[in-house]
Amino acid sequence: MSRKIGFWLLWLGFISYAFIFAPPDQPDTLELITNLSTGKITGINPLVIALFNLMGILPMIYACMTLIDGRGQKIPAWLFTSASFAVGAFALLPYLGLRESNPKFPGQKNLFIKILDARLTGIILTIGVVILVAYGVSQGDWSDFVQQWQTSRFIHVMSLDFLTLCLVFPALLPDDMARRHVQNNSLFWVATLIPLFGALLYLCLRPSLPETIVDGGKDIGEKLAPTA
Repeated sequence: MSRKIGFWLLWLGFISYAFIFAPPDQPDTLELITNLSTGKITGINPLVIALFNLMGILPMIYACMTLIDGRGQKIPAWLFTSASFAVGAFALLPYLGLRESNPKFPGQKNLFIKILDARLTGIILTIGVVILVAYGVSQGDWSDFVQQWQTSRFIHVMSLDFLTLCLVFPALLPDDMARRHVQNNSLFWVATLIPLFGALLYLCLRPSLPETIVDGGKDIGEKLAPTA
């Protein structure tokens, strides 16, 4: 219960800060978002470009966890996950605040779950993140980014959204590891203590999700589960 309260308090605090205390909107914000979304990036700070695109990859990282976790939840994980592609932590924090502990995966994997569960998906996401981070760090103008962070609500809130999603990812780890029968404290702490790249490493290394065979609504056994 305290965990749920914590996520709701974080969500309320994030919303309050974003709309009350963050810097004001700039007149060119809508144009900036449109240009970033359509690939018209000439003249835009590479750090902003990288951050904007990372905010598209982070929901995919979460989808690899939440849409599997949602199989055993009373709430529709797909709804929160889909919304996170537009509003990030504003959508995912409520899911974390509503979900129940779910250390099992009932039923069998459909094609979509198999894709999200695949290590190849984690590898592809990792390659994308590495390219974006390298591009932003090496080509970006840090002084300009700081100035925009201090004066633009869009850049300011997007940055905090990114940090929030990186930091709350470990909330999904214990149940996901339990579903896979993984008992590896080192992997848990790497994924917990290294923001973003720890989560990606976990997706690349986690064993395949075992399926539960269901007969008449009852579990009658599991496929051989991989061990770690």
